[in-house]
Amino acid sequence: MLGKKKKRKVTQVDTLVGQHTVVSGDLNFTGGCHIDGKVIGNIISDDLDTSVLTVSDRGSIEGEVRVPYLILNGTVIGNVYAYQHVELAANARVEGNVYYNLLEMTMGAEVNGQLIHQLTGADEPLQLPGNEEEV
Repeated sequence: MLGKKKKRKVTQVDTLVGQHTVVSGDLNFTGGCHIDGKVIGNIISDDLDTSVLTVSDRGSIEGEVRVPYLILNGTVIGNVYAYQHVELAANARVEGNVYYNLLEMTMGAEVNGQLIHQLTGADEPLQLPGNEEEV
């Protein structure tokens, strides 16, 4: 399409939670975030266009995840909101609902909850629970 800017996801890591690290509390980030350790709290991207959260097979999250791009190979206990794209690798485990625009799921990935497709566009944000407009 002519005249439209392509959104590019971030490929560098700006935030790293190491393998033997436990973060208790919410984690807000922009850019790239890589989780090898454990986060007990919500993970929220302040940039809803290009930020990427990567959770390795050693990483785990107990809380909600709200990001544009998610690459998951670890565990999330809570709902996942991926505004652009979610990739569930072979060791991915989600105990909760996954709200997504585009979904890529490898054999072996597990979701114990609902997969809920949400279309998003430049003028159409992902509808989150509690964010619906009354008509």
